[in-house]
This record gives sequence, structure tokens and C-alpha cells, in this order.
Amino acid sequence: MPITCFIRYRIDPFQREAFKAYAEAWGRIIPRCGGDLLGYFLPHEGSNDVAWGLVGFDSLAAYERYRAVLKADAEGRANFEMARTGRFILSEERSWLEDVPATRHRAREVSP
Repeated sequence: MPITCFIRYRIDPFQREAFKAYAEAWGRIIPRCGGDLLGYFLPHEGSNDVAWGLVGFDSLAAYERYRAVLKADAEGRANFEMARTGRFILSEERSWLEDVPATRHRAREVSP
């Protein structure tokens, strides 16, 4: 059963660029470690302190394998450390969601 880890971040709105750099680094790290990065999202309108990250896995077992690889990844450890010392993430919540396979990665259809 495919699952998605839905991460809600409360960020320091004055350090938006630091969070963006953090998210961009995960763009390299997560796929290399075995996750299916669906994306990171910064606030645009409305709330200026909430960001999101979505990472997919084939199963909880695949997630556990990913976590083990991530712990050994030097760039991953450095990215976590940058967030810790930069203090631009104020809080983080994770929810696990079951995917509806027919809806994942659906591209917009363009009319002729």
C-alpha cells in the first residue's frame, strides 16, 4: 500500500529563504535515500509561517529502510544540523496518509 508522509512545518517567516535552501537540499537527498519526493511548498498567500513537505513510500517497511539510509547520509545529517542551528523551523508535525493510486502524479490535461 503506497503511503505519503505529510509534513507540516511552522517556520520563521523572516527566514523563508533559509527554509527554501533546506527544502531544495531535500530535493537531492530524499530520492537518493529511497523516498519519492512529491514536493516542498512555501507559503505564498495567507499564512506566512506554514510550509509543507510530502514524501511518498511504497510501504512502512520502505520508509524504515529510507530512515536507515538517511541516518547514514552525510548531506542529510548536514541539512538537519543546518535547520537545528538556523532555528528557522519552529515546529514540525507528521501525518501518514494512504494514497489513492488513481490520483497520484496526475498531470493537467491541456485542451486542444
